[in-house]
Amino acid sequence: MTYCIPMFPMCQKNINMANITELENIAQQVRRDIVRMVNQANSGHPGGSLGCADFLTALYFEIMQHQTKFNMEGAGEDLFFLSNGHISPVWYSVLARSGYFPVSELATFRKLNTRLQGHPTTHEGLPGVRIASGSLGQGLSVAIGAALAKKMDGDNSTVYALTGDGELQEGQIWEAAMFAPHHKLDNLLVTVDWNGQQIDGSNDQVLTLGDLRGKWKAFGWDVLEIKDGNNMKQLVAGMRKAKNQLGKGKPVVVLMRTQMGAGVDFMMGSHKWHGIAPNAAQTAAAMTQLKETLGDF
Repeated sequence: MTYCIPMFPMCQKNINMANITELENIAQQVRRDIVRMVNQANSGHPGGSLGCADFLTALYFEIMQHQTKFNMEGAGEDLFFLSNGHISPVWYSVLARSGYFPVSELATFRKLNTRLQGHPTTHEGLPGVRIASGSLGQGLSVAIGAALAKKMDGDNSTVYALTGDGELQEGQIWEAAMFAPHHKLDNLLVTVDWNGQQIDGSNDQVLTLGDLRGKWKAFGWDVLEIKDGNNMKQLVAGMRKAKNQLGKGKPVVVLMRTQMGAGVDFMMGSHKWHGIAPNAAQTAAAMTQLKETLGDF
């Protein structure tokens, strides 16, 4: 496999044709990175990060066309915005593993003066990060702005965004959801991490989300579902299908079912691992379930 590294100016399909097994191996290493980063910092959000390891691996190594020689404007390349910024560990790992900055820098996660803050920031100039995020509800609005700008500039590349399901309880999400179809932003592909959990419990306990497919459709979006966002084959096929729906007059949203804590049996499906760091024994137990495929930081 050829990875997206700085010597290649554009990570695109004819350069980076990773097969499913290779993508799964990368995701395994990303999960190791997540658990070790959060453990070493004794702080962070492992649950949602583990659940989205497959998605971000597929996005950066297979689906998106993006430059690892980073520039903030991102003209002529696909852009990604992480709205649920608390799952920064998975994003940092994928950015490093795809060549945006040295993998060794993952060891600085949540340290003083690091570029790898608990929520992504821009003031230290971390390659790959275009907005500070983690104040929930805002990322979709920013992605819409980027998509609109690309339309105005005649730039045919795609804007991607990831939101959490609990984040859909924010009113700003639905204001943005009205705006995008009105402006026919068919260069925008939003994925919802639908794991059914948030910091205080399940979505149904805190504030039920109701008929998500019906809601997004009523707001004018083309809606697709991925039944198992932790199955790499299904995930890649679903994202390719979603990308093929762009350019038809509507923005696209993918409702992606995942398991919080996917890959680590004692974390899976529980909101309790939303924002708790594993201790040394738990980290060791997790490492026995996650094979080292690319080398630890």
